[in-house]
Amino acid sequence: MNDDGLKWEEVRTEHVVKDEWIDFRRMAYRLPDGVISEPFYNYSRRSYVVIAAKDEEGRYLVVRQFRHGIGKVTTEFPAGGIETKGETEYGEPAEEPLEAAKRELLEETGCVSDKWRHLVTVPADATMADNYAYVFMAEDCRRVSGQSLDSTEFLDVGHLSGGDIRELVDSGRFEQAIHIMAWLMAERIKEG
Repeated sequence: MNDDGLKWEEVRTEHVVKDEWIDFRRMAYRLPDGVISEPFYNYSRRSYVVIAAKDEEGRYLVVRQFRHGIGKVTTEFPAGGIETKGETEYGEPAEEPLEAAKRELLEETGCVSDKWRHLVTVPADATMADNYAYVFMAEDCRRVSGQSLDSTEFLDVGHLSGGDIRELVDSGRFEQAIHIMAWLMAERIKEG
C-alpha cells in the first residue's frame, strides 16, 4: 500500500492550552487536493501503560476509580503514565514502558510479577492525539506491599475472573476501549 496522495501538510498551529498536562492545538492543513482546511484539533499528552495482570490463582487484578471524562467510577486494569524528562508531562520518556508497567502495578495494587509479556503498542486515539498505549500482561502477581498512590489517585483493588470481566464488557461496565482490548488479547493467549 502506498501513502502517496494521502498525507496532509501542516500549514498553521495555534497552542490553545499548553501546560504540564496537555498541549491542545488548533491546526490548519493543506489536504491532498491542495485545499487548506481548518480547524482540526489535536493534543499531546504522555504515553501510558495498561496491565492485564493476573494473580497466582489466575484472577485478573482490577482497579475501581473515578474517571472525570465520563463522570463516573469505572472498573479497569491497572494503568498509568510513562514518566518523562523535562518540563512537560508529554516530553521524552524517562523510563522504558515495561519499567513503567512494573512501577504502576506495584503503586496501584502492591503487587509484583516475574512473568511479563508485551501484548501490543497502539495509538491511544489516532484521530486526536499523538500518544501511545503500551499494553502488557503480567501473570502470577503476588502482593508485596500496600498501595503507593499519587495525590489525585483514589482507587480500590479487586480480583475478577475472565468470566466476570466478560459480563462487565457485555453489559457496558468495563468501559475503557484499550482495557477491553488488553483483556481480549490476554484471553486469546490463555486459549491459544
